[in-house]
Amino acid sequence: MGKKSSSSSSAAAYLSMWRLSRGGWRYLHPSHYLKRPRRLAFLIFAFVFLNYFLWDRRTLSSAHQLKITELNQQVTSLQNQVHELKSKLRGSGVQRKIIETGDSNNSIIIKKKEGDLEDEDPISIERRQKVKEAMLHAWNSYEKYAWGEDELEPQTKNGVDSFGGLGATLVDSLDTLFIMGLKEQFQKARDWVANSLDFNKDYEASVFETTIRIVGGLLSAFDLSGDDIFLQKARDIADRLLPAWNTASGIPYNRINLENGHAQNLKWTGGNSILADSGTEQLEFIALSQRIKDPKYQQKVENVINEIHKIFPSDGLLPIYVNPHTGKTSHSTITFGAMGDSFYEYLLKAWIQGNRTETVKHYRDMWETSMKGLQSLIRKSTPSSYAYICEKTGNSLSDKMDELACFAPGMLALGSIGYGPEEAEKFLALAEELAWTCYNFYQSTPTKLAGENYFFRTGQDMTVGTPWNILRPETVESLFYLWRLTGNKTYQEWGWNIFEAFERNSHLETGYVGLKD
Repeated sequence: MGKKSSSSSSAAAYLSMWRLSRGGWRYLHPSHYLKRPRRLAFLIFAFVFLNYFLWDRRTLSSAHQLKITELNQQVTSLQNQVHELKSKLRGSGVQRKIIETGDSNNSIIIKKKEGDLEDEDPISIERRQKVKEAMLHAWNSYEKYAWGEDELEPQTKNGVDSFGGLGATLVDSLDTLFIMGLKEQFQKARDWVANSLDFNKDYEASVFETTIRIVGGLLSAFDLSGDDIFLQKARDIADRLLPAWNTASGIPYNRINLENGHAQNLKWTGGNSILADSGTEQLEFIALSQRIKDPKYQQKVENVINEIHKIFPSDGLLPIYVNPHTGKTSHSTITFGAMGDSFYEYLLKAWIQGNRTETVKHYRDMWETSMKGLQSLIRKSTPSSYAYICEKTGNSLSDKMDELACFAPGMLALGSIGYGPEEAEKFLALAEELAWTCYNFYQSTPTKLAGENYFFRTGQDMTVGTPWNILRPETVESLFYLWRLTGNKTYQEWGWNIFEAFERNSHLETGYVGLKD
């Protein structure tokens, strides 16, 4: 009985569900609504409302996604600004300006941070004094034995005019004298510039060397002191250099007679202009144009970059020889060492000089392209895994790196600021790897001073190529950048070790000398 009753109950339940189901289907039949206009109107209204709601949600989702993208870009930009601000706060002078102009609360906080970095460290104070004493030692010897001449030869105590008699050491030292607070020495040098510096010389000058040492030195002195005599002299020498840019392509000749304006290239280059020599006048000539409100200097040097941009390769790596008549490169070495180095450096610094605006964005774009190319030249030694930058000719790589290429760690560290966080970290890491290699250029020799270049052979790490040392600054400059940008005092220690090696090996009673070996 129970079994039969259960079966009857199940059958009844299924029958009720079927009827309910069958009754539900009528709401999907059009005739049901044609007989009931109100329901039809309600259905149409519901359909329109539902479609509007779903479309609105989709539109909002799309707008939301665009807003998220925009906000992400803003976050990246702010992160870069924060990173840059941190770097500046570690830099000299920035904290001091904030202290002078900030409110009292901020002043106290920032002053403490400044003290943490440097002022409260007695070792840094002592070392800074030692460096100043070294500068005074070199300057006093120059003043005594070679005043007004280009260089002093400390061993013979003779002055030599290796730059045509332009007072190269004096002019190039003006900013250092000013920054170090050596007011008496600066004033005496200023008076020499005003009364004795004469550019009307029958001398074939290097456009590159004269620009970076003389034009750059005078502009730096003007910016620091505000003394107009430096700007007048800078304009005078720049006017004498300008005819070098009068070529078919606008790529300058690398030599020019300061008296008659005749320009040419050296024979050993096959009539070609050198990449670094032609692409390392932008900062000085742009600065001059801005200060005297005359665009002609800036136009000359910016045209060079525009011409190079026309032939710029996809990897951003250019051979060191460029034909000034056609504007085309010639088959030659690609290197971040001699004759290639500062072209890449100036791309980055011209972007910084232009306040990173859209107007100078092409400099940054070209630089970033070149840094991708640089990465393709990175190899590591065995067994110690020193990272180094190869040279390249055609499709062949040479495991050789100049000490001159040791500007690259500082450049990469400085340029990392313009990337997003992930790329910035990658390039800063590469900068630190290369800095370790460059520091070991020094540490690997008996004198703890670097040779001119190094070769990397399997299983031998690095071996000195050309053994001389001519007091080059590139490695120390990179260590300075890295210390300022990271706050890591290891780089200070490395720099101090190099300074002490110069004191032990190059210091004479009459100045500082290079080493043949």
